[in-house]
Amino acid sequence: MAADGAHKADKGQGPKYVVNIEDVEHPWDHDSITVPELRTLGGIPAGVEVLEVDLKPNTERTLAEDEVVALKPGQGFGRKVRFKRG
Repeated sequence: MAADGAHKADKGQGPKYVVNIEDVEHPWDHDSITVPELRTLGGIPAGVEVLEVDLKPNTERTLAEDEVVALKPGQGFGRKVRFKRG
């Protein structure tokens, strides 16, 4: 009986969130993530903007380097390269 209880407890463990960075899903154990953690997880180099992409209203915003983002279902992150005339 104790073994069954331990098995049930194990069933609920593991990553509870998924962070989508450039169409790659990364398991995540916390309800928030920092920009440096996003950079590490997604291999995004320093100096490249990190954008929060909200798919429902189809909006993007640039994250501050010290920002902490609360994770929500349907939210993704990515980097964007912009071009302009010199």
